[in-house]
Amino acid sequence: MASLAEQAAINLAAVRKEKPLVHNITNFVVMNYTANALLCAGASPVMAHAENEVEEMVSLARALVLNIGTLTDAWVASMIRAGKRAQELDIPVILDPVGSGATTLRTRSAKQILENTSVRVLRGNASEILSLRDADSKTKGVDATHSVEDAAAMAETLALELSTTLAITGAVDLVTDGKRTVRAENGHELMGSVTGTGCTATALIGAFSAVDKDPVTAAATALAFFGAAGEEAARSAAAPGSFMIALLDALYTLSPETLRDRCRIRTA
Repeated sequence: MASLAEQAAINLAAVRKEKPLVHNITNFVVMNYTANALLCAGASPVMAHAENEVEEMVSLARALVLNIGTLTDAWVASMIRAGKRAQELDIPVILDPVGSGATTLRTRSAKQILENTSVRVLRGNASEILSLRDADSKTKGVDATHSVEDAAAMAETLALELSTTLAITGAVDLVTDGKRTVRAENGHELMGSVTGTGCTATALIGAFSAVDKDPVTAAATALAFFGAAGEEAARSAAAPGSFMIALLDALYTLSPETLRDRCRIRTA
């Protein structure tokens, strides 16, 4: 069995060789950046949210990424329709419950998607994840008011309750399916200084899920890749503006071999 570092290299090489189509129903704030990030990583992105085409579009894809960042009821309907079709075709669904816990609409919508589709990986910050179980948990907009460690104690239980893999991101990322738990330690503080890095992490989990059927290793290795790219970008970036561009460059230039050597994933 490959080590997690070796699996990260295998997954990145597979994404670049196979160029899987990743269907994103995502928010306007990050749409351009996450599409570029997927391209730089080696995947092929499509952004399509019209309810009368999502079933056809997802049928062409190898992963579906749902992101509720700029939310409307019509988009939720599209997400559920696409998610049900993906489930029929055994296409992995990755959900980003952006801002869940901040408003009733966001929390209700995230739970509605979870109840009506088969989500393989649920990626969010600690507050977003906690809100899906704890009615008293609140977020500050889309920013976390809880740490990953705050969520760690209940993460395994919640993963089992939701029948999904949780990817809780922060300074150190935690991934669990309720039975296996790992932590991905790559990353840089500048990643929290620009918008869309969480959404980009979710999109990359979609790409890695297209080539790795194990949701724990797919999520953990995607997060390690993104974190390692952040570390590489910070070597040349002076501030958040240049860092955003350097991060795209790093996603493009980071080799599977370098990722294997720099990857820091440990069993929790």
